[in-house]
Amino acid sequence: MRPCLITSLGLLLLSATALQARPDEEKKATPPVVHPSPGTQWIGEGIKVTFQTRKQHYSFAETETLDKDIHSPKSVNIHPSGRKYYVNSLEGARTVVYDFLTGEKLKVIPHRFDDSHKELWAPASGLFSYVHSYEHPDTFDGKPVESTFSHEGRYLWVPYYRRSFDLNAQEPSAMAVIDTQCDEIIRIFETGPLPKMVATSPDGKTLAVTHWGNNTVGLLDISGAEPADWHYTACLVVDYQLKLNYSLTQKVDRDVDSGYCLRGTVFTPDGRYLLIGCMGGGGGIAVIDLAAGRYLGRAMGVKANLRHLVIKDGYLYISINRSGYIQRIGLDDFLEQVSVLDGTRKKSVYVRHWVNCKIPAGARTIELSPNGKYIFAACNFSSCLAVVDAAKMELLGTIPADSFPVGLDISRDGRYVFTTSQARDIAGNAVDIFKIEYLNETYQRHIDWLPPMPGFVGDGPDPIFDRYLSR
Repeated sequence: MRPCLITSLGLLLLSATALQARPDEEKKATPPVVHPSPGTQWIGEGIKVTFQTRKQHYSFAETETLDKDIHSPKSVNIHPSGRKYYVNSLEGARTVVYDFLTGEKLKVIPHRFDDSHKELWAPASGLFSYVHSYEHPDTFDGKPVESTFSHEGRYLWVPYYRRSFDLNAQEPSAMAVIDTQCDEIIRIFETGPLPKMVATSPDGKTLAVTHWGNNTVGLLDISGAEPADWHYTACLVVDYQLKLNYSLTQKVDRDVDSGYCLRGTVFTPDGRYLLIGCMGGGGGIAVIDLAAGRYLGRAMGVKANLRHLVIKDGYLYISINRSGYIQRIGLDDFLEQVSVLDGTRKKSVYVRHWVNCKIPAGARTIELSPNGKYIFAACNFSSCLAVVDAAKMELLGTIPADSFPVGLDISRDGRYVFTTSQARDIAGNAVDIFKIEYLNETYQRHIDWLPPMPGFVGDGPDPIFDRYLSR
């Protein structure tokens, strides 16, 4: 393994302009501004949720929670070891690393590059080309969106919404690889235009990055232990690839004018299929056969404005953003119904048997508790965290969150949920931390079976973290 490259990139100054509203993921009407007080609680059937604290950059008066590196936080990822968590500040062009137990800020990773970082770039794949020519295309600030861990938590992959010079997100963007041992960027890959979601296959050998900007998805072979061995294997097209040739001086709303607006991305547990949510352009779920290396078609029959996909315990769960729904279907049932897709003569199928649960509007990221009993949803328009009974597919209740939550992650033992509230002109810029208590004793024993994490839920050995340290 080559040593971590320590760079002196410096911190970015906060922009004086707030993040503009994104019509693809929010209502036009201005939602109410909400800032819950620490200690706020909601108690439902078998569960209690407490708002503990926040990291925020909307009030300089609240000095104890103020963190100026929180600038339009798009997503949060808790490390598998439970030792720390990562927040992607999209407009701040940085990833902020915190100690899970103490909340101390451990590192700020800036996404600013120039010619001095040439050694970080992976060789060009030949899959992505520029529409226009630029004198220094590798000199830019990257806007981090989502993230995924690979190699048992050793690496964190962070795609950029766009390179800062690319006004209309029509050129190849990029994706950084952070070594979580030293929290430094050790590799950069090119991507297609406007990547948002990134996912790691269950066997850890394949990584998918979906390009909101032109209906394509990139696949990388990351099976090797060394970053130098990782490489693209394909860039697949979902139905058609957008032809991009926008002005270099007049801004276009690429959050709307982007074809299917590919978003939520998940591998099936056996690694055979990749499922991608189409947030726009007629909707549906794009189905890719990874064994055959080709796009098969779209599964229709889901509600419009699909945002996120999760597979858990034999079920496929999806969030519907605008109207506020969680939908569920048996995974085997879903795959049987889409088996008729062949990518040529049959490229769409109406999938039935979805079970619907109405939740507050603006359902963004969703995650399930470790035993699959509860679904947690960040509800943007309603500024709350929703809790759903997964078996009954019924909303149990909500608890206020800082205005406009978008991102969400749950700790490995299910005892903490984090949300990120992306900035708008009037609020946002917060990371909220909720404590989850399971009042059902049987379920409490279930999560206690998980390997304890030092300094987190116990003092015993942690196999995942031991492997993480030994690399």
